[in-house]
Parts: sequence; C-alpha cells; structure tokens
Amino acid sequence: MSTTQPSGTLIGLTVAVTATRRREELVALLERRGARVVEAPTMRIVPLGDDRALRRATEQCLSGPLDYVVATTGVGWRGWMSAADGWGHGLRLAEACRQAVVLTRGPKATGAVRAGGLGETFSPPSEVCEDLLGWLLARDLRGRRIAVQEHGAPLDGFTAALRERGAEVISVPVYRWGPPEDPAAVRRLLEQIVRHEVHALTFTSAPAIDAFLAAARSLGLREEVLARLRDDVLPVCVGPTCARPLEALAVPVLCPERGRLGAMVRTLAEALPARHRRELRAGEHHLVLQGTMVVIDDGPPVRLPPLLATLLRALAEHPGWVLSRAELLRRAWAAGQRDEHVVEVAIARLRGALGDHGGIVRTVPRRGYGLVTAS
Repeated sequence: MSTTQPSGTLIGLTVAVTATRRREELVALLERRGARVVEAPTMRIVPLGDDRALRRATEQCLSGPLDYVVATTGVGWRGWMSAADGWGHGLRLAEACRQAVVLTRGPKATGAVRAGGLGETFSPPSEVCEDLLGWLLARDLRGRRIAVQEHGAPLDGFTAALRERGAEVISVPVYRWGPPEDPAAVRRLLEQIVRHEVHALTFTSAPAIDAFLAAARSLGLREEVLARLRDDVLPVCVGPTCARPLEALAVPVLCPERGRLGAMVRTLAEALPARHRRELRAGEHHLVLQGTMVVIDDGPPVRLPPLLATLLRALAEHPGWVLSRAELLRRAWAAGQRDEHVVEVAIARLRGALGDHGGIVRTVPRRGYGLVTAS
C-alpha cells in the first residue's frame, strides 16, 4: 500500500461474510480486492430432500385452479419447480402457474419465472413484498386461490392480510432456515466485532440479520454489537428488504443501487476505505493508515494485529495529543477490562511491530502516550 493506492482497494480491512448461499463467490470477490475475510454463516439452509411440507403445498396447489402465484426469490422458485419435477408434478405445476396471474419480487425472481417459460404480470420496482401485497389487496380476493412461494422464513403478515380479504392462501415453504453449522464461528465473529477487529459486515438476507442479532443476544453482546454497528463497523446489505431489521434498530446501512453481489462489493470497496484510511505526519515521518495496515515514509506495508492497529489509530486521531491509559483502555479494549497495565504492554508491542519507527510513539510520564510532533 502506498499513498497512490488505487481507490476501492480493501487491503488492511477485515470484512465478515454471514451468508450461506453463494458464500464462496462473495468471499472471492472481497479477497480479490485485498480484504481479509471472516466467514461466519449465521444460518444454514435445510435441504429440500423429502420435504413433506413442500410436497403437501404443491399438491394443494394442484388440487384446483390458481388465481395468483407469488414468486418471492429466484432460488426459491427454481427449487420449487425442481422439487415438483422430482415428484412427477413439474408439467402440471408449470401449467397451473401459466393459467394464473404471476407476481414476482425483484429481478431474480422475475428471471427465474421467465426461465421456466412463464411471464409475470406485476413486479414492483421496490423489490419489497409490501408492494406486492398492496397490488393484490387492490383487487377483489374473495374466493381467490393464491400460492405464495416462501424462502427461508414464513411470510405470516403477508398471508394473513390476504386471508382477511377472503382469499384461500397456500404457503409454499421452499427451503427453510436452520441454525448455523458452526455456531462457534458466529460467536467468534461477535467477539471480534466487540474487540474492534472487524471493519464491515455483509448480509444477503433479513433472516441472516435476525439470526445474527439473536446470537448476540444469547451471549449478552447485543447492545455492544449494535453500538459498534452504529459507529465503526459498516453494515452492508444486498438490498433494502435485507436491511430492514437493522434500520428498524436505527443502524445506518449501506446498500448498492442494484441487488447483486458484485454491486454490493463495489459499493463496499468505494465506501469502506474512506472510513478507515488516514494520512498524517508524526515528527519527520509520513504515515498512511488503513485498517490494520500502516505504511511509513513509503516503506513496505506493515500489517498490525487488530488491537495494535486500534491503538495506533486512536493516537493518530489527534497527532500531538496525549491520551491517558484510561482513555486508550476505553477505546481499544472490550467493556469490562480495568487493568491499565495491559495498555503499557500493548504500547511496547506496538513499538516493536513498527520496528525502526517505533520511536514515533512517545511516552509522556504520568500522563500517557502520543505520537511525536514535528521538531
């Protein structure tokens, strides 16, 4: 990394991936831009296999004509059609949907429907279920049969509103979310967030956020994690529907203009370095900080451990100021740490990590630590 580092690079920055589906693709996109990636899927997809609930819902759809069919996700729609094929119902289900009015939520669902030889009557630009619901509620639904393809989590409010208008609603549960395969990875991620070791969090579904917050609550870390998300950790969601659980908690969320993984990574790569990159002078030296990386006087980049990087960034916020041990303890350690001796040990480690430039961190007796100032 140098002062002419290309815009958008994520070198020195740590990004967490919470997705299950297409996780490898997202990780590769982030690593290609230089990010260190922490993988901690907050849920797992329960495979279709012999999913009896889905098969019963499919047979119910075929028991009479359908008036409306709602496709909410591309992967869910394809999974439903594939499962129906496996049970020998594929052609009948496709014909039942062809005779109905098909509604789609967003371009992925629309693409999946069209790939199956069908067409949609309505797809809201907002890509939110509420607009699909509004379109339906503007019609007379008494006695109408409506199939609603779900993905991962029930759409209870959506289906209840349709039933209140007199519709017969068939919930089609394509895939279900289960607990994560590696709960320890989620726990480690939460602890890393509290310790200032993560710079951004990526989410590709609202249920993943709900599961993430539930895990934080179970560990007693929910409020501390939310405080980090409102401050120094950037939450990035693939789209506005995904972002809603965080926005409801007053957490600012970054979303790309288009709900695609590539667009999400590009948006992240444009925004994150600006939050974590700093250039300054310490005495006669020029420093460039980005995340856990530091370059001094155009020398080779040095990757610092997260704690030491947090300490250096705290000192660099106001070059020349002296920060007390208590202040550095508050900024760089998790709540509950009271032993100020750990600050002395960490400062010594920071000087060692900076090698020949360790002298830029000065000790002010009985006051604390700061960066050297110009002579």
